[in-house]
Amino acid sequence: MSLDAIRAAAEEIIATDERFALDQADVRGTRFRVFRNAPSSLREMMQHSAQAHGDKTFLVYEDERWTYPEFCDLVNRTAHLLQSLGVQRGDRVAIAMRNYPELVTLLMAIPSIGAIAVPVNAWWTADELEYGFTDSGAKIAFADGPRHDRIASFAGSYGVRLIGVRDADGDESFDDMMARVTDTPWPDVPIDTDDDFSVMYSSGSTGYPKGVVQTHRGAISAVYSWVFAGALARHLADPSVGLPGEDIANGTSSVLVITPLFHVTATHPIWLQALVLGTSVVIMHKWDAHRAVEVINREKVTRFLGVPTQSADLLAAAKDTGVEMPSLIYVGSGGAKRPPAQVGELAEAFPNASIASGWGMTETNALGTGIGGPDYIARPGAAGRMIPPLQDFKIVDEQGAEVPPGEAGELVVRSPANMRCYLNKPDETAETLQDGWLKTGDLATVDEDGFYFIVDRKKNIIIRGGENISGLEVEAAIHRHPAVLEAGVFSVPDERLCEVVGAGITLRAGAELSSEQLKEFLSGALAVFKIPQHVWFINDALPRGATDKIDRRALQKDCLYHLTAERALLADSDRKSA
Repeated sequence: MSLDAIRAAAEEIIATDERFALDQADVRGTRFRVFRNAPSSLREMMQHSAQAHGDKTFLVYEDERWTYPEFCDLVNRTAHLLQSLGVQRGDRVAIAMRNYPELVTLLMAIPSIGAIAVPVNAWWTADELEYGFTDSGAKIAFADGPRHDRIASFAGSYGVRLIGVRDADGDESFDDMMARVTDTPWPDVPIDTDDDFSVMYSSGSTGYPKGVVQTHRGAISAVYSWVFAGALARHLADPSVGLPGEDIANGTSSVLVITPLFHVTATHPIWLQALVLGTSVVIMHKWDAHRAVEVINREKVTRFLGVPTQSADLLAAAKDTGVEMPSLIYVGSGGAKRPPAQVGELAEAFPNASIASGWGMTETNALGTGIGGPDYIARPGAAGRMIPPLQDFKIVDEQGAEVPPGEAGELVVRSPANMRCYLNKPDETAETLQDGWLKTGDLATVDEDGFYFIVDRKKNIIIRGGENISGLEVEAAIHRHPAVLEAGVFSVPDERLCEVVGAGITLRAGAELSSEQLKEFLSGALAVFKIPQHVWFINDALPRGATDKIDRRALQKDCLYHLTAERALLADSDRKSA
């Protein structure tokens, strides 16, 4: 489909569908295109949803089910509970748990009273959680068992009121509190569309997680842009333009949530969009590919969206069991770049499904690009086309000048969906947001047909199965070992996870240290997924660049050369043994 045809169709939809009528608005001193008739807040969006979709099943978790009105009522009662706990407009409330219904209930209830949700990473260690509470200033936390235990170790010191959810063993229970809340009208709290809705943490090049401050307008702008993309695809009868729409049109859409709901990959394009589309949301507590096959068939799931690793796991499970999943019409990926070789394999394994992918950031409320269907099969390395109609993209050089198509530069994005700021980080905010444009830190190219390709990252970030890992944070933890003189951390290609953490280390004179000893040392300081899977001990000084900084690319190249040689020797030995 040509860009001209897409633009013409988009203009027709904007002119004829009131949901997507455009206007202009000043947002933090910058003029943006906005949806004129979109809800002003997430509370309003949810209330509209409950009215529009009637008694249709909305949320499914194992044997628990809620219709749209039932869930809306649950959120309302939770909002009143929050008020009874003293939560006021502008307060930050932490959510620390695995994928439970309580997570999404709180995610909607907290901003419904003008407060700000802080869904912290459930995989963080106690030290990492402590940093999150120090940074966010949250004084109330809702946590499941494992997170409850970690937060309890410092909650008293920071005056955090800790409320247990599900398997948590504490003095205060969410269920007990909710049992005392009666049905009441919605809290009458004014919410401005540019009020903060959430702080979601994303690893940054500083080595500390950055709190990305998102607003109601930002999240809603992203959601309605995806809904617009779906309408555009149906208008053009071309699923490669956006999400396939037959299940939306006939009211049978159902999506499986398999990625953590403390990440935008799950919260925004899946959870929040489902509210608008009338989609049923099925939550898995923990990822298990064989279990996912069962759930997909039991619930007649039509949409599957996860990190590329999970698509590969689902593919392997389908082959292993020989069980088909005829309801699936969409297999998407987000959070990390899908290996191009996987695209064709998925298309062959799921012939009735549109294989799709996209690019987005926590800083953009996950809005960005999308690609699917034949276009993706033809361009398996692409991130897709820009999702209209609110965004503007540029690829620029180091001086900020736009580069021609085909030339690599930094991708910058202008959109009302962009974050408001980084929490407590004015310098980083000023560096990232300039004149309404967000500097993504991703190096990209765009071809003449408008397809974007992410080719590299300016920041030293490793994406392991969709989890962002700061190389500097891992280096800092390694350097705390007394035997380590210096360390450089980099990504190592991995067939299943796309990338894992690798480290090149020089020891102090006379010191001894093994890979297993290092991993054991790091286990108390870093979340498991951040611990280096591959470790190389180097006798000489680590390679340096012109400014005497460690040249991580050179280090990575040297270490991967040795890894390739080791694997070749192992394969040769296996052949000889056979």
